Amino acid sequence: MPFIMKKMSAKKKQKAFLFLMNELQCTQKEAQRYISKGRLIIDGEPMVKTAGEIEGDVELIYFEPITKGLKPNSVFEEFVVFDKPSGVLIHPQNRKTPYSLIDELKYQFGRDANIAHRIDQETSGLVLCAKNKESEKDLKMMFQERDMSKKYLALVHGEFKDAMTITAPLLRKQDESAIVRMVVKVHEDGKPSKTDIKPIKYLKDKDMTFVECSPHTGRQHQIRVHLFHVKHPIVGDPIYGQTEEDIIKFLDKELDAKERIQKSGASRLLLHANELEFKLYDKKYHIKSKVDFINEVNKYLKCE
Repeated sequence: MPFIMKKMSAKKKQKAFLFLMNELQCTQKEAQRYISKGRLIIDGEPMVKTAGEIEGDVELIYFEPITKGLKPNSVFEEFVVFDKPSGVLIHPQNRKTPYSLIDELKYQFGRDANIAHRIDQETSGLVLCAKNKESEKDLKMMFQERDMSKKYLALVHGEFKDAMTITAPLLRKQDESAIVRMVVKVHEDGKPSKTDIKPIKYLKDKDMTFVECSPHTGRQHQIRVHLFHVKHPIVGDPIYGQTEEDIIKFLDKELDAKERIQKSGASRLLLHANELEFKLYDKKYHIKSKVDFINEVNKYLKCE
């Protein structure tokens, strides 16, 4: 379990954040964040004052990364890239999350390493991670300024015949529906969104098509919603293209694998982050996934 209860002792009365800075070799901002999040425990109760003082025995809810041996796709001086498996979270959802990609990153590259962007839990493929605070800032700015070319592979329902550019605006907001946890939809009030889609291979026996997706904007669930919008939902998508009843069952973890395969076509979302191309510190990078997604999916469909 990555989150542990770390026992410590302040031998003299002092500011709590100064004690944590010294014990953990962290910055003042990080130390005060531990306190504000209620992770510093005194006599069984969380400390709430970031400027408070402590003395004697205390406990800290502390992230202690673990490894499952996931090897990086590639390692550079300022950053590292992982091929994330489907089903692995980017960050822990809560303190009981047993494992996420941030575990692997920090275990292998230290506490200053951090993930520069997100992909969905069920999406597999490339995740770019910074090895230090400076490169983290620059990489995140690169994503924010859209100075990054990304290509995804997906298997979609139906025959996708011609390349197209989808520019439907996407809106994410709370809805009166019971499915507020996932509401992202095409709406005229939404943010401008653009995705290029081109067909790669049609599987006639399955009536499914492999496509390459190039998002120009980075909206949540953008590729999934855009493909659903043009009536080619991604195979295995448990949300877009499903009934509200089945969506709720999936979100509440009540939809079993067999039922999911029957309704969506696969037991996982068949979307893969396949390529990243960008320029950092005057050097160009073009990184490709080492996973043969099309071959993997073909094997996967035969098994199911």
